Amino acid sequence: MANRIRHRGPDDEAYFSDDKATMGFRRLSIIDLAHGKQPMYNQDQTKVLTFNGEIYNYQDIRKELQDLGYEFRTDVDSEVLIHGYDAWGADLLQKLRGMYAFVIYDSKTGDVFGARDHFGIKPLYYYDDGDTFLWASEIKAFLEHPKFNKEFNKDLLAIHLSFEFIPSKDTMFKNVFKLLPGHYFLHHNGQTETHEYYRFNYDHIDENQTIEEDAKKIRKIVDESVDAHMIADVEVGSFLSSGIDSSYVLNEAAKLKPIQSFSLGFNDSKYSELSWSTEFAKEIKQQNTPLTMTGDDYFDILPTIMYYMDEPLSNPSAMQLYYLSKGTREHVKVALSGEGADEFFGGYNTYLEAKPFETYQKWVPAGIRRLLGAAVVNLPRFHGRRFLVRGAQPLSERYYRVNYVFDYHDRDRILKDPSLNMDAGAYTKHIFDDVKGKDEMTQMQYFDINTWLPYDILHKADRMSMCNSLEVRTPLVDKEVAKFAATMPIKTRIRGTETKVSLRTAALSELPERVAKKEKLGFPSPIASWIKEDKYRTRIEEAFTSDVAKKFFNTDALLEILQEHINGKSSMQKIFTIYTFILWYQVYFPEDTSADTVSKVRRTDIDKIPVAN
Repeated sequence: MANRIRHRGPDDEAYFSDDKATMGFRRLSIIDLAHGKQPMYNQDQTKVLTFNGEIYNYQDIRKELQDLGYEFRTDVDSEVLIHGYDAWGADLLQKLRGMYAFVIYDSKTGDVFGARDHFGIKPLYYYDDGDTFLWASEIKAFLEHPKFNKEFNKDLLAIHLSFEFIPSKDTMFKNVFKLLPGHYFLHHNGQTETHEYYRFNYDHIDENQTIEEDAKKIRKIVDESVDAHMIADVEVGSFLSSGIDSSYVLNEAAKLKPIQSFSLGFNDSKYSELSWSTEFAKEIKQQNTPLTMTGDDYFDILPTIMYYMDEPLSNPSAMQLYYLSKGTREHVKVALSGEGADEFFGGYNTYLEAKPFETYQKWVPAGIRRLLGAAVVNLPRFHGRRFLVRGAQPLSERYYRVNYVFDYHDRDRILKDPSLNMDAGAYTKHIFDDVKGKDEMTQMQYFDINTWLPYDILHKADRMSMCNSLEVRTPLVDKEVAKFAATMPIKTRIRGTETKVSLRTAALSELPERVAKKEKLGFPSPIASWIKEDKYRTRIEEAFTSDVAKKFFNTDALLEILQEHINGKSSMQKIFTIYTFILWYQVYFPEDTSADTVSKVRRTDIDKIPVAN
């Protein structure tokens, strides 16, 4: 099991075992390289810890524990967890600032305690079938256990097709669960309980705040957070795109010490940000290392990417992040990144649509909106049709993240078994209910912070970096940053059509205006164009007519979607979601794909995937 996740910790390994439990650990050494071996024990050797991540305020907690009489044998942050749990139990979690997933086994009681950080930066899974209880940083570790019953959770296929991930504790494997962000579990006498210890909320929005005031506070908070995230006994680098978020993080880090940055691009300048990032690094007198990838790089690595993801994830930027991490790891062991700014400070352009819909709902009665939506839904496309259809829906159904890839009718079209289809809006409505009564933009941000951020953004950041044995740190996904962001009124998040206006205002005093005000690009790639090229389209066609495709989908409908894209209708995300799901299923359920068309054609790619040593 430990060998399956060797990529997460190639520096060291160790094990613990008694008559009730066995624990294994793989270490990526970042702090106190010579010490801090795990599993780690408390003072009377009755509790055993394994821990992945970093505790940025561990020195303060260490002093507090020393004042209570605890003695420390190392300078690593993990030791504050084992002593802190001894001293305070689950209340330890209220003191922590960092990214972490850790488990503590009590050999006297047989209890297993596990916790995950506030926002889900680090992963923690558990398998519980009522007889066997397993836990690991990645699902693939379970494959080696003789009592793990690997079973595809087909009931969630429609949810995956809607969101491109599963926005709940459930996974695509039956009886395998995510420990949710801000939660801990306690496994006691064969029963597993989960408890929430942290929830981000908007209960303290201060409408009196101004953009200038918030910008000043952001400068101070980001500066302090970057400083905290720089702690390491190895060299720290930084990812750098052309946008404000990574540029701001790099700029603050460079004030503390020289720091090398890393950027990824393509030969096609339309999709490449290398000229922007290289120029900015020069402006602040820091070294930038440009990296590139090709279409062959992109498609050849896809089966391996699906292996490392554990569950299918169709965000096209994952492949870029893989190659960026791979190139970065050749130079440094830790890299800073700018994830989280859009969710906390209001950076997505979709947030701009909140005001028009709120105005429509205010002036047009609900009954009339429903009649208009029903009247135009089956009409040919015309300008305004989509607005009228969506205007008849509540935000929990209308928000584009809910039917991000395939909507209900699309899923009916492609699913071989229509009984698998379900209402994606109903699946996540409880998240919107948490902020019922708040304005729509705030509800959108809250939804993204609780779904898109942990299940997509942070998930792929962790997997694509750690599969290359690189630790990525996210100073903007931090509980102190979030604490302030939760107080910001709409007027300091968005101004007119300008997103994350307070962050941009803060950055203007630190960065060139062209960077601080640059329009958000995401992580662009030529994937939509590549799909139209014969050699890549052929691979997708083979997948869309494969045995796996026939098992779950109406293959004629899949080929129609592919042809629509070739003809100029953008269907890239739909195509990519189906294609990556098929590859993922081949990788994790090869027993169902031995005679598969794609398995024969692309078997060489799948055979490259790492297996246990």
